[in-house]
Amino acid sequence: MSTATLTPAKPAKSTKAARSSSMRDSMTMLRRNITHMRRYPSMTISILVMPLLMLLLFVYVFGGALGAGIGGSGDRGDYINYLVPGIILMAATSGAVATAVSVCTDMTEGIVKRFRTMSISRGAILTGHVFGSVLQVGAVLFLITGVSLVIGFRPDASPIEWVAAMGLLLFLAFGMAWLSAAMGIGAKTVESASNAPLPLTFLPFLGSAVVPPDSMPTALRWFAEYQPFTPINETLRGLFLGTEIGNDGWIALAWCTALVLLGYFWSRAAFNRELRP
Repeated sequence: MSTATLTPAKPAKSTKAARSSSMRDSMTMLRRNITHMRRYPSMTISILVMPLLMLLLFVYVFGGALGAGIGGSGDRGDYINYLVPGIILMAATSGAVATAVSVCTDMTEGIVKRFRTMSISRGAILTGHVFGSVLQVGAVLFLITGVSLVIGFRPDASPIEWVAAMGLLLFLAFGMAWLSAAMGIGAKTVESASNAPLPLTFLPFLGSAVVPPDSMPTALRWFAEYQPFTPINETLRGLFLGTEIGNDGWIALAWCTALVLLGYFWSRAAFNRELRP
């Protein structure tokens, strides 16, 4: 009578081990995206150039005229202090286009299908893009802030207020990255992916970034006061310059949280749908 040899089943991965593996995969994807940024710096330069040009244009071309409408002494220095928080906010949103393009490139050029044949966590692919975008935006924020200080921006923020302001900006960049990743997944071409996030990147200008909403026509003023970027901008202005924040801080955090949740669940659902056989 023969005796069958039983091969013991391999133990299933524990939740902790699976989480650790997913983290390693995410770090690998993040390093991949950072390597792409270093080899092809044109996209990083492009997201730096737009807010930088806007900063110089509004300060040196329109600053003298617009400064008279914001109170204080009405000179260019007052306007620089008013404008810079809005430009920094725009810089935080500018990484959305680069994220959408890089995600769309991966989806349309077949690299994601090759990743599926490897033992890589699905979520790590998107996570690498998102955290790579946040790091890219962080570098742009550092440069824009440095230029602003050189041309006359004079904040009176304490170190804690600086940390709070930069934390809010990176939280916003995190939400914008997830949202633009979803747009990149849904886009059929790189061109359409680059156009999809553009309205979001320019939405700060229809708020309090450049001029006070009180100076706008009634309908536009109502939109400027209640759109997502105005409370974020006013919170930054309060942290940098000591102006009244009021409820804007909590509203800003609520909008950023909503962007993160919307972008995360939308991008994950779209990604899983695209990978469905």
